Amino acid sequence: MQRRQGRVNAGLLLLLYQISQVGLRNIPSVTLGVLVLNIFFFLNPVRPLPEVCISVNEGFYRKNWQRLLLSPVHHADDWHLYYNMISMLWKGIMLEKKLKSTWFAYIIVVFSVLIGVVYMALEFMLMKILDDPSYEMNCAVGFSGVLFALKVLNNHYNPGRVSSVLGLQISSKYACWVELVAIHLISPGTSFAGHLAGILVGLMYTRGPLKKIMEACAGGIFSLSDPARPRDYYSDFGGATYNNERRPYGFWFPPNQHSEEEIRRQRLRRFERR
Repeated sequence: MQRRQGRVNAGLLLLLYQISQVGLRNIPSVTLGVLVLNIFFFLNPVRPLPEVCISVNEGFYRKNWQRLLLSPVHHADDWHLYYNMISMLWKGIMLEKKLKSTWFAYIIVVFSVLIGVVYMALEFMLMKILDDPSYEMNCAVGFSGVLFALKVLNNHYNPGRVSSVLGLQISSKYACWVELVAIHLISPGTSFAGHLAGILVGLMYTRGPLKKIMEACAGGIFSLSDPARPRDYYSDFGGATYNNERRPYGFWFPPNQHSEEEIRRQRLRRFERR
Protein backbone atom coordinates (compact mmCIF):
# COMPACT_ATOMS: atom_id res chain seq x y z
CA MET A 1 0.00 0.00 0.00
CA GLN A 2 1.38 3.37 -1.00
CA ARG A 3 0.63 6.72 0.62
CA ARG A 4 -0.30 9.45 -1.86
CA GLN A 5 2.21 12.29 -1.90
CA GLY A 6 2.34 15.72 -3.48
CA ARG A 7 0.07 18.74 -3.78
CA VAL A 8 -2.87 19.74 -1.63
CA ASN A 9 -5.96 17.89 -2.83
CA ALA A 10 -8.56 20.65 -3.20
CA GLY A 11 -11.20 18.17 -4.37
CA LEU A 12 -10.73 16.05 -1.26
CA LEU A 13 -10.92 19.08 1.04
CA LEU A 14 -14.12 20.22 -0.66
CA LEU A 15 -15.57 16.73 -0.35
CA LEU A 16 -14.83 16.64 3.39
CA TYR A 17 -16.42 20.07 3.75
CA GLN A 18 -19.57 18.93 1.94
CA ILE A 19 -19.79 15.84 4.16
CA SER A 20 -19.45 18.02 7.26
CA GLN A 21 -22.22 20.28 6.00
CA VAL A 22 -24.57 17.32 5.62
CA GLY A 23 -23.52 15.96 9.03
CA LEU A 24 -22.28 12.46 9.81
CA ARG A 25 -25.47 11.67 11.72
CA ASN A 26 -27.52 12.35 8.60
CA ILE A 27 -25.56 9.93 6.41
CA PRO A 28 -26.71 6.27 6.55
CA SER A 29 -24.09 3.78 7.72
CA VAL A 30 -23.39 1.95 4.45
CA THR A 31 -23.23 5.18 2.46
CA LEU A 32 -20.80 6.63 4.98
CA GLY A 33 -18.74 3.43 4.82
CA VAL A 34 -18.48 3.67 1.04
CA LEU A 35 -17.33 7.30 1.30
CA VAL A 36 -14.71 6.43 3.92
CA LEU A 37 -13.49 3.42 1.92
CA ASN A 38 -13.01 5.43 -1.26
CA ILE A 39 -11.28 8.29 0.57
CA PHE A 40 -8.99 5.81 2.33
CA PHE A 41 -7.92 4.14 -0.91
CA PHE A 42 -7.44 7.54 -2.54
CA LEU A 43 -5.00 8.50 0.22
CA ASN A 44 -3.51 5.01 0.49
CA PRO A 45 -3.81 3.26 -2.88
CA VAL A 46 -3.11 -0.46 -2.83
CA ARG A 47 -1.00 -0.17 -5.98
CA PRO A 48 -0.43 2.42 -8.73
CA LEU A 49 -3.49 2.96 -10.96
CA PRO A 50 -2.11 0.92 -13.90
CA GLU A 51 -1.99 -2.07 -11.55
CA VAL A 52 -5.57 -1.79 -10.21
CA CYS A 53 -7.56 -0.67 -13.26
CA ILE A 54 -9.78 -3.20 -15.05
CA SER A 55 -9.49 -4.09 -18.74
CA VAL A 56 -10.08 -7.02 -21.04
CA ASN A 57 -6.37 -7.67 -21.19
CA GLU A 58 -5.82 -7.62 -17.41
CA GLY A 59 -9.10 -9.09 -16.23
CA PHE A 60 -9.94 -11.63 -18.93
CA TYR A 61 -6.67 -12.68 -20.52
CA ARG A 62 -4.35 -12.37 -17.51
CA LYS A 63 -7.01 -13.48 -14.98
CA ASN A 64 -6.29 -10.62 -12.58
CA TRP A 65 -9.76 -10.91 -11.09
CA GLN A 66 -8.85 -8.96 -7.94
CA ARG A 67 -9.04 -5.86 -10.13
CA LEU A 68 -12.83 -6.26 -10.17
CA LEU A 69 -12.74 -5.34 -6.47
CA LEU A 70 -9.92 -2.80 -6.58
CA SER A 71 -10.82 -0.71 -9.63
CA PRO A 72 -14.11 0.77 -8.31
CA VAL A 73 -12.51 2.17 -5.13
CA HIS A 74 -9.52 3.83 -6.81
CA HIS A 75 -9.74 7.21 -8.53
CA ALA A 76 -7.52 9.04 -10.98
CA ASP A 77 -7.33 12.31 -9.01
CA ASP A 78 -9.01 14.31 -6.25
CA TRP A 79 -11.67 15.81 -8.52
CA HIS A 80 -12.56 12.38 -9.89
CA LEU A 81 -13.04 11.30 -6.28
CA TYR A 82 -15.00 14.46 -5.39
CA TYR A 83 -17.60 14.24 -8.13
CA ASN A 84 -18.12 10.51 -7.64
CA MET A 85 -18.45 10.69 -3.85
CA ILE A 86 -20.78 13.71 -3.90
CA SER A 87 -23.02 11.74 -6.25
CA MET A 88 -22.73 8.70 -3.96
CA LEU A 89 -23.61 10.82 -0.94
CA TRP A 90 -26.97 11.95 -2.30
CA LYS A 91 -27.88 8.70 -4.01
CA GLY A 92 -26.96 6.77 -0.87
CA ILE A 93 -29.07 8.98 1.38
CA MET A 94 -32.10 8.44 -0.84
CA LEU A 95 -31.67 4.74 -1.60
CA GLU A 96 -30.29 3.31 1.63
CA LYS A 97 -33.23 4.56 3.67
CA LYS A 98 -35.59 2.97 1.16
CA LEU A 99 -33.77 -0.32 0.61
CA LYS A 100 -32.39 -0.71 4.17
CA SER A 101 -28.69 -0.86 4.99
CA THR A 102 -28.03 -4.61 4.70
CA TRP A 103 -29.62 -4.95 1.27
CA PHE A 104 -28.04 -1.70 0.07
CA ALA A 105 -24.59 -2.99 1.09
CA TYR A 106 -25.30 -6.22 -0.80
CA ILE A 107 -26.25 -4.21 -3.88
CA ILE A 108 -23.06 -2.13 -3.72
CA VAL A 109 -20.84 -5.23 -3.54
CA VAL A 110 -22.65 -7.11 -6.33
CA PHE A 111 -22.86 -4.07 -8.59
CA SER A 112 -19.17 -3.22 -8.09
CA VAL A 113 -18.08 -6.65 -9.31
CA LEU A 114 -20.73 -7.19 -11.98
CA ILE A 115 -20.19 -3.80 -13.62
CA GLY A 116 -16.53 -4.70 -14.14
CA VAL A 117 -17.58 -7.94 -15.82
CA VAL A 118 -20.11 -6.16 -18.08
CA TYR A 119 -17.52 -3.49 -18.86
CA MET A 120 -15.06 -6.12 -20.08
CA ALA A 121 -17.80 -7.77 -22.13
CA LEU A 122 -18.65 -4.44 -23.83
CA GLU A 123 -15.01 -3.69 -24.58
CA PHE A 124 -14.51 -7.22 -25.92
CA MET A 125 -17.53 -6.81 -28.21
CA LEU A 126 -16.21 -3.48 -29.50
CA MET A 127 -12.82 -5.05 -30.13
CA LYS A 128 -14.39 -7.83 -32.21
CA ILE A 129 -16.97 -5.72 -34.03
CA LEU A 130 -14.58 -2.89 -34.93
CA ASP A 131 -11.57 -5.18 -35.29
CA ASP A 132 -9.61 -2.78 -33.09
CA PRO A 133 -7.31 -4.43 -30.51
CA SER A 134 -6.91 -1.16 -28.60
CA TYR A 135 -10.25 -1.78 -26.86
CA GLU A 136 -8.82 -4.72 -24.96
CA MET A 137 -6.24 -2.38 -23.43
CA ASN A 138 -8.71 0.30 -22.26
CA CYS A 139 -8.28 0.31 -18.49
CA ALA A 140 -10.85 1.91 -16.16
CA VAL A 141 -10.98 2.95 -12.51
CA GLY A 142 -13.55 4.75 -10.39
CA PHE A 143 -16.96 4.37 -8.82
CA SER A 144 -18.97 6.06 -11.58
CA GLY A 145 -20.24 2.79 -13.09
CA VAL A 146 -21.84 1.90 -9.76
CA LEU A 147 -23.29 5.41 -9.55
CA PHE A 148 -24.97 5.04 -12.95
CA ALA A 149 -26.50 1.76 -11.77
CA LEU A 150 -27.73 3.42 -8.56
CA LYS A 151 -29.21 6.23 -10.63
CA VAL A 152 -31.29 3.66 -12.52
CA LEU A 153 -32.49 2.25 -9.17
CA ASN A 154 -33.27 5.70 -7.82
CA ASN A 155 -35.32 6.57 -10.89
CA HIS A 156 -37.10 3.23 -10.60
CA TYR A 157 -38.09 3.70 -6.95
CA ASN A 158 -38.86 7.41 -7.37
CA PRO A 159 -40.67 7.65 -10.72
CA GLY A 160 -42.03 10.83 -12.24
CA ARG A 161 -39.23 13.13 -11.20
CA VAL A 162 -37.45 15.59 -13.47
CA SER A 163 -33.66 15.95 -13.64
CA SER A 164 -31.65 18.88 -14.92
CA VAL A 165 -28.96 17.88 -17.41
CA LEU A 166 -26.91 20.76 -18.85
CA GLY A 167 -29.79 23.08 -18.01
CA LEU A 168 -32.35 20.91 -19.76
CA GLN A 169 -35.28 19.46 -17.83
CA ILE A 170 -35.28 15.73 -18.56
CA SER A 171 -37.66 13.09 -17.27
CA SER A 172 -35.82 10.91 -14.75
CA LYS A 173 -36.80 7.91 -16.89
CA TYR A 174 -34.37 9.05 -19.58
CA ALA A 175 -31.94 11.15 -17.53
CA CYS A 176 -29.26 8.46 -17.18
CA TRP A 177 -29.12 7.99 -20.97
CA VAL A 178 -28.83 11.73 -21.58
CA GLU A 179 -26.12 11.99 -18.93
CA LEU A 180 -24.27 9.07 -20.50
CA VAL A 181 -23.97 10.93 -23.81
CA ALA A 182 -23.46 14.38 -22.27
CA ILE A 183 -20.58 13.29 -20.02
CA HIS A 184 -18.84 11.56 -22.93
CA LEU A 185 -19.15 14.68 -25.10
CA ILE A 186 -17.97 17.05 -22.36
CA SER A 187 -15.20 14.79 -21.05
CA PRO A 188 -14.04 12.46 -23.86
CA GLY A 189 -11.52 10.81 -21.52
CA THR A 190 -14.25 9.24 -19.40
CA SER A 191 -15.16 5.60 -19.88
CA PHE A 192 -18.30 5.42 -22.01
CA ALA A 193 -18.34 1.63 -21.73
CA GLY A 194 -17.94 1.81 -17.93
CA HIS A 195 -20.91 4.16 -17.55
CA LEU A 196 -22.98 2.12 -20.00
CA ALA A 197 -22.14 -1.02 -18.02
CA GLY A 198 -23.57 0.67 -14.92
CA ILE A 199 -26.84 1.50 -16.67
CA LEU A 200 -27.15 -2.04 -18.01
CA VAL A 201 -26.56 -3.58 -14.58
CA GLY A 202 -29.14 -1.21 -13.09
CA LEU A 203 -31.66 -2.32 -15.71
CA MET A 204 -30.80 -5.96 -15.06
CA TYR A 205 -31.83 -5.33 -11.45
CA THR A 206 -34.99 -3.31 -12.05
CA ARG A 207 -36.26 -4.99 -15.23
CA GLY A 208 -34.30 -8.22 -15.51
CA PRO A 209 -33.53 -11.28 -13.40
CA LEU A 210 -30.67 -9.86 -11.30
CA LYS A 211 -32.75 -8.98 -8.25
CA LYS A 212 -34.29 -12.46 -8.06
CA ILE A 213 -30.87 -14.06 -8.51
CA MET A 214 -29.49 -11.93 -5.69
CA GLU A 215 -32.41 -12.93 -3.46
CA ALA A 216 -31.86 -16.61 -4.24
CA CYS A 217 -28.13 -16.34 -3.52
CA ALA A 218 -28.73 -14.46 -0.29
CA GLY A 219 -30.90 -17.25 1.07
CA GLY A 220 -32.10 -16.51 4.58
CA ILE A 221 -29.41 -13.95 5.37
CA PHE A 222 -31.48 -10.98 4.26
CA SER A 223 -35.15 -10.14 4.28
CA LEU A 224 -35.96 -11.15 0.73
CA SER A 225 -39.12 -9.16 0.25
CA ASP A 226 -38.54 -5.95 -1.65
CA PRO A 227 -37.72 -3.41 1.09
CA ALA A 228 -38.98 -0.59 -1.11
CA ARG A 229 -42.38 -2.20 -1.72
CA PRO A 230 -45.16 -0.84 0.51
CA ARG A 231 -46.82 -3.44 2.70
CA ASP A 232 -50.39 -4.36 1.74
CA TYR A 233 -51.88 -4.91 5.16
CA TYR A 234 -52.86 -2.76 8.06
CA SER A 235 -49.84 -3.14 10.32
CA ASP A 236 -50.10 -0.02 12.45
CA PHE A 237 -52.13 3.12 12.82
CA GLY A 238 -49.74 5.22 10.76
CA GLY A 239 -51.54 4.36 7.54
CA ALA A 240 -51.31 1.57 4.98
CA THR A 241 -52.92 0.06 1.91
CA TYR A 242 -55.83 -2.26 2.46
CA ASN A 243 -57.03 -5.34 0.68
CA ASN A 244 -59.47 -8.15 1.45
CA GLU A 245 -57.23 -11.20 1.52
CA ARG A 246 -57.54 -13.54 4.51
CA ARG A 247 -54.69 -13.43 7.00
CA PRO A 248 -52.88 -16.61 8.07
CA TYR A 249 -53.28 -15.69 11.73
CA GLY A 250 -54.46 -12.91 14.04
CA PHE A 251 -57.19 -10.56 12.96
CA TRP A 252 -57.60 -7.60 10.64
CA PHE A 253 -60.30 -5.06 10.20
CA PRO A 254 -60.85 -2.35 7.58
CA PRO A 255 -60.91 1.28 8.73
CA ASN A 256 -64.69 1.47 8.88
CA GLN A 257 -64.98 -1.27 11.52
CA HIS A 258 -63.55 0.31 14.63
CA SER A 259 -66.35 -0.42 17.11
CA GLU A 260 -65.45 -2.36 20.24
CA GLU A 261 -68.04 -5.08 19.49
CA GLU A 262 -66.65 -5.72 16.01
CA ILE A 263 -63.08 -5.82 17.32
CA ARG A 264 -64.18 -8.30 20.04
CA ARG A 265 -65.76 -10.55 17.40
CA GLN A 266 -62.63 -10.44 15.30
CA ARG A 267 -60.58 -11.51 18.31
CA LEU A 268 -62.92 -14.41 19.12
CA ARG A 269 -62.64 -15.70 15.54
CA ARG A 270 -58.88 -15.19 15.17
CA PHE A 271 -57.98 -18.82 15.90
CA GLU A 272 -60.41 -20.07 13.26
CA ARG A 273 -58.33 -18.62 10.42
CA ARG A 274 -55.82 -20.97 8.82
